[in-house]
Amino acid sequence: MGATAAIARTRLLLCIAVGPSLQLKRKSKRAKTMRIAIIGGGAAGFFAAISAKENHPNAEVRIFEKSKKILSKVKISGGGRCNVTNGCTNIKELSKAYPRGEKKLKRAFRTFYTKDTMEWFESRGVPLVIQEDNCVFPVSQDSQSIIDCFLQETKQLQIKIDIGQGIKAIEPIGVRLKLHFLKDQFPSEVFDKVIVATGGSPKRSGLAWLEELGHQIADPVPSLFTFNMPTEPVRDLMGIVVENTIVMIQGTKLKSDGPLLVTHWGMSGPAILKLSAFGARILSERNYECTTQVNWTNIQNDQIVREDLNSIVQSHPNKILANYRPYALPERLWLFLLEKVNLPKTKRWNELGKKGLNKLTRILTNDEYAVKGKTTFKEEFVTCGGVSLASIDFNTMQSTVCPNLYFAGEVMDIDGITGGYNFQSAWTTAFIAGKLQ
Repeated sequence: MGATAAIARTRLLLCIAVGPSLQLKRKSKRAKTMRIAIIGGGAAGFFAAISAKENHPNAEVRIFEKSKKILSKVKISGGGRCNVTNGCTNIKELSKAYPRGEKKLKRAFRTFYTKDTMEWFESRGVPLVIQEDNCVFPVSQDSQSIIDCFLQETKQLQIKIDIGQGIKAIEPIGVRLKLHFLKDQFPSEVFDKVIVATGGSPKRSGLAWLEELGHQIADPVPSLFTFNMPTEPVRDLMGIVVENTIVMIQGTKLKSDGPLLVTHWGMSGPAILKLSAFGARILSERNYECTTQVNWTNIQNDQIVREDLNSIVQSHPNKILANYRPYALPERLWLFLLEKVNLPKTKRWNELGKKGLNKLTRILTNDEYAVKGKTTFKEEFVTCGGVSLASIDFNTMQSTVCPNLYFAGEVMDIDGITGGYNFQSAWTTAFIAGKLQ
């Protein structure tokens, strides 16, 4: 046999011997490629997708968004500036900002919290600034900076984004999960892992596809809303802000404090929004009709307020009421309160007497307004309710009833007060879910 023929024969034998082995290796490699689906193209969805890809670099990660727009809530957040998180770095204090989810999040924040969020964005070219109120925004003061960061990360990590593809059902197939799309032209697809990050649903029916899998659902009701006061003349003071107030709902233990804003429909501001968040279910049950009590002094002890007013009588007896405002109250509000308790603005402080002082003390510490209805805070719709935390293992964010299904963000029964807290819970839960443990 010639040398050329011998070489050819050797190559053939090698191909026969090695070929099946190579084919097995190729099949093995294909079998190891994990398919991960993220349902929801919002803040939690993008963060979960990036976390999943970084934890599983060889996996195929896809984001499915029902609408034609991605990151729409990020775009409008904070008046278009995007309040990405809060400057609070004390985990115990941070967790108190969540009417629903406080205890679970307190543990989750040990894995990823506000400080980690700030480092995450800044390490990816988005410098942040902490405002005096502890709200954290991009230095650009433009939410597009956050959106561009996410789009850059997903492009770099080769994460595919499918818009206009909503999911109507998840079907367990052994240990894998088959996604059925709302639009029939899209064939069902099977994935190894699925992270649900669809955001809050205003109606329970929007969570039926998850309830059918066996998850407990907490009925969704609005959170973070302002109070409508259609019969109250205080609306004529629209635009007035009182920085330090205490607000309560009469007949309940609900109490909040902070800045209060008078609007053309009633009252808003951090104090009211916080009260609406913690009282979301109670106010829903009352059909948003109640009496709000306002303490304009932020001093809980009435006797101290009475002593303060007596001090004014002693030190400025001849001042007329209109010209000397206690607690630096806005002039229009002070005159409004005087009229409300039938005290002439031209009356002198030393002419008040005991009865007059009692009237002022009462109106300053326990002013009452009838609430009839609510208004969503700007365009930032937040819900109380969703997939019950009893159906989720918070160590991994995995469903306790459907293996390989995970949750992130507001689709769960988690919500925070205004100030960057809702985004923070989205980043935290998405970061943990993306580990796919």
